[in-house]
Amino acid sequence: MTGSFFAVECADCGNEQTVFGKVSTTVNCAVCGSTLARPTGGQTAFEGEVVDTVEAR
Repeated sequence: MTGSFFAVECADCGNEQTVFGKVSTTVNCAVCGSTLARPTGGQTAFEGEVVDTVEAR
């Protein structure tokens, strides 16, 4: 089972954080605590801006 990771920028403080594409819990910014991503039962709903897709090899 593979999945994608995304670099998400926080709208409040500008911190960039890597987030899995199918989160099971809400992901908060490590700096300011704002919500970056939330689960929807399938793909992740991103609250911050997705700036890049991180590929694992």
